Amino acid sequence: MTPLPSRAVSDLDARVVDQFAADVRYYLSLRPHQLPSRYFYDDVGSALFETICRLPWYPITRAEMRLIEAHSGDIFGLLPSLTTIVELGPGSGDKLRMLLAAGGARGEATVHLVDVSASALTFAAQTVATAGDFHIVTHRATYDVGLREAAAAAHGRTLVAFLGSNIGNFDAPGAAAFLQNVHAALMPGDALLIGVDLVKPKEQLLLAYDDPLGVTAAFNKNLLLRINRELGGEIDLDAFSHRAIWNEAAARVEMHLVARSAQPLRIRRADVDIRLQPGEFIWTESSYKYVPRDVQGLLQSCGFRSTAQWIDRDDGFALTLAEAF
Repeated sequence: MTPLPSRAVSDLDARVVDQFAADVRYYLSLRPHQLPSRYFYDDVGSALFETICRLPWYPITRAEMRLIEAHSGDIFGLLPSLTTIVELGPGSGDKLRMLLAAGGARGEATVHLVDVSASALTFAAQTVATAGDFHIVTHRATYDVGLREAAAAAHGRTLVAFLGSNIGNFDAPGAAAFLQNVHAALMPGDALLIGVDLVKPKEQLLLAYDDPLGVTAAFNKNLLLRINRELGGEIDLDAFSHRAIWNEAAARVEMHLVARSAQPLRIRRADVDIRLQPGEFIWTESSYKYVPRDVQGLLQSCGFRSTAQWIDRDDGFALTLAEAF
């Protein structure tokens, strides 16, 4: 079935830009200065991230795809009478396509895709449509808004997929709050499928977030380019370097943009006019890593009962299916 179009987005575009400006103003006022990682994913950022996922130093996507291919049948076997599938942040749509095709999902199920990137939604919807005759609805929205919209339209049992270790972008309180919001949108017996990257040696982690080809660096600096384009920024991209560090105490990889020299940050639409000193950085992403039992404990604390967990030992990745109670 041809994917259904998204809602008209002209008013939404204006609201998204206004929210972008408000977030940039707030997060750059913090110390250390920060920018929210959700704004990485404009058209260019989405394309760069898809390239990152194919790099040999970034095994997350391949590990998760292996687990999905191997266990899709198990997942749908544990979820009889499933009628609604929601993916938050579908990316290219390849994972959900594999899940639907390999798991033998029936075409009468409704698939909801939620993302803030219009281009990512369009591409993901086209990809998922090749898995079968599914009714596909796209929501250009934040995760919480899109999930509420999808849940309001759902009939029967629902599965929410949150893959790619996107939960790692939240700190511990944020991850719990996010999962509690997911739980609040579901009914008892609905399910969550979550992919989580696991703690592994420092050298592997840093290569994944600072690859030798510089693709991740371009992905990071594209956030500044987006600010220049959409918010009237006057930021010199060449004056910043990409840096990734492993914060072992917090179990997270951090990505920074480091000022090579004293730099003004002027962003007209966000009403920002500050100056960075040499070596001062903007913190753009945190990617928290887990151990398997902590994933199950986090889900339990947020109203989910772990039903099954599959682990890729080679590349350190866990796929967990949990049921809302």
